[in-house]
Amino acid sequence: MTQARAPRADAVRNRKKILEAGGEQITRHGPEVGMDEIAAAAGVAVGTLYRHFPTKTDLVAAVVAEYVSHVAEDAQTALARVGAGARAVDELAAFLGRVVEVSVTDRAVKAAAQALGAEPGDRADEDRAGAAVAALIRAGQADGDIHPDVTVNDIYLLFSTAPTDRPAADRVRWLTLVVPGLTTLARPEGD
Repeated sequence: MTQARAPRADAVRNRKKILEAGGEQITRHGPEVGMDEIAAAAGVAVGTLYRHFPTKTDLVAAVVAEYVSHVAEDAQTALARVGAGARAVDELAAFLGRVVEVSVTDRAVKAAAQALGAEPGDRADEDRAGAAVAALIRAGQADGDIHPDVTVNDIYLLFSTAPTDRPAADRVRWLTLVVPGLTTLARPEGD
């Protein structure tokens, strides 16, 4: 049995540059941006782009998968901080804020994915994120800080209603208003 070769370092770098440029170009120009423009923004030949991503749908799916992977890593890092003594309610609120801010720039990519019918494929990262968020919720519930009926689906519902198309001050206000709905803690005066 032959072992699969690890990708060359330049291939790994090129893939990363293509993913970053793809996300940026789709965010700026929408799903109609050309693969030539994405290749140019990445600083690679168009043939290199097509070797990594034969279609724009493949590229968009990979960009979305990268976003989901980062969200999963963020959720797991927040959970690790809880394990080290941080309050789960604080970590969950901060996680919500970070995901909303990242979603501001990734909104166009997600719209492109829907328009092109792109599916990120592997659900492992989605499952990983969901498991970490569920553990954050359980930890906050055990502390008495998060309402006992809050679920991961509630968090996803909040993400779907976040004002990602609004200015930063509005997003901060949204977070100030929704977090008390998850928690047993009163909203601080003056907020």
